Amino acid sequence: MDTIQRYRIGNATVTRVTELILPEVPSDFLFPDRDRTILTHDRPHWIGSENTSADGKNLALSVHSWIVQTGRHTILIDTGAGNGKSRPLNPLFHRLDTPYLERLAAAGVKPADVDFVLITHLHVDHVGWNTVHDGSRWVPTFPNARYVFSDAEYRFYADERHVQTPSAGVFADSVQPVVDAGQALLIDAENQQPVDGFTFHKTRGHSFDHLSIGLVSGGEHGLFSGDVMHHPVQVAQPGWNSVFCEFQDDARRSRLWALNFAADNRATFFSSHFPGTSAGVVERHDGGFVWIPR
Repeated sequence: MDTIQRYRIGNATVTRVTELILPEVPSDFLFPDRDRTILTHDRPHWIGSENTSADGKNLALSVHSWIVQTGRHTILIDTGAGNGKSRPLNPLFHRLDTPYLERLAAAGVKPADVDFVLITHLHVDHVGWNTVHDGSRWVPTFPNARYVFSDAEYRFYADERHVQTPSAGVFADSVQPVVDAGQALLIDAENQQPVDGFTFHKTRGHSFDHLSIGLVSGGEHGLFSGDVMHHPVQVAQPGWNSVFCEFQDDARRSRLWALNFAADNRATFFSSHFPGTSAGVVERHDGGFVWIPR
């Protein structure tokens, strides 16, 4: 498994650090409204064997973080599922034991080096390494970092009635300890942009106040899209929502916004779950969009 991949956006270095590869996710589970012919003989040319089985029944997904090193700051975007977290209702992420921190170190980053942790949304596979267990309690993994995420999202999921089954337990062990430690910076993305070079965009739909995060450096653009899309087939089929999209119509609007933003700005699109490189360029073609992996 290629766990580390590097890119340049202007003067910034962007590095992918992989936590998990999920090689056989049933397509009819992930995309309930899919047309399987799109995943077989009608599939887009960029959909290869590394991300979709020949019969279209299974999809590969990646769970990873992005490190951005600007020369001034070291930023970590999303933190995967985490080790040792009790997720009995979500077996994929239950009591994991992965060498994520070792892979982070192999990429040249230790927990104490991280200045900001930027969180696109508060689902199970995006906040898990926010914390580690010190033997008695969950504490922030990155002791010198400010953790930046949506205030509205935090307040919404603080009510357990709003937490979907796959993310049960996340708030108690991976979100609230960061707040209790005084390291959380809760923002309203319409009015607060606290990290130089980065812009938080509201892309509600997959979650209550999902954020996509733009980067500008040296005149070049990147977009860290969170879960606006899960798989590169959605570039060709932006109407397909994942089973995990909580607000369906908003999710489709946000996906189109992200595709148009990437195409308009020639932005490198850094996905949260695409297999393969996980990064690419979006271009318009015949009234739709195409994906060009980087």
